[in-house]
Amino acid sequence: MEENKMLEKEFKQVVENIKNEIYKTQTLIMTDANKRLIDLYYYVGGIVCKNSSWGNRFIESLSTAMKIEFPNIKGFSVRNIKNMKKFYSELNSNEKVQMASAQIPWSHNILILDKVKDMDERLWYIEKCVENGWSVDVLELQINTKLYERQGKAIKDNNFKEKLILPLSDLANNMQKDPYIFNLPLLKEKYIETELENALVERIKDTLIELRKRIQLCRKSI
Repeated sequence: MEENKMLEKEFKQVVENIKNEIYKTQTLIMTDANKRLIDLYYYVGGIVCKNSSWGNRFIESLSTAMKIEFPNIKGFSVRNIKNMKKFYSELNSNEKVQMASAQIPWSHNILILDKVKDMDERLWYIEKCVENGWSVDVLELQINTKLYERQGKAIKDNNFKEKLILPLSDLANNMQKDPYIFNLPLLKEKYIETELENALVERIKDTLIELRKRIQLCRKSI
């Protein structure tokens, strides 16, 4: 009976460990997917800028072509391609901000581009998004209330990173729900599932090996 209770306790811990690894792995995969998406949009924005002499006709034609080639992807609307152009043209001369932008979802980037013009201020808001896990709604509130201008005042620190599992942050949740990422069907159906499965298999192997060792020690002590 005592052994069964001990095994039950050990099993619950195994489940908890695996659950935490799933959260961590999901977040790492989504973070990588987000970076690749931002890099793609930056690349497309560069192509549009280089063909700017064609005007809006080029953007409209490109949007139509992408919808034909990738009918399930909604990220290539005329409006979003214009956002890509703006993203490239405004960040092309500032590599630091451009690289930092890959850490936050596309919706966050567009909001910062539209509402913040100073490069140092843009970088500051990006860093605060990553540091505090702001959702896009919280980010908009902070910009509208001019938090950057008030940064000299005390900003409450928190133990978010130490106490809260990464996927529970608003930023991570926004990233997982980002329609632009999930409108890449092959990424959703193949890349994410395959990478997640491989990562979990390795973690489960390690956890079960450790559990077996503990069970053996428990039996010896009885």
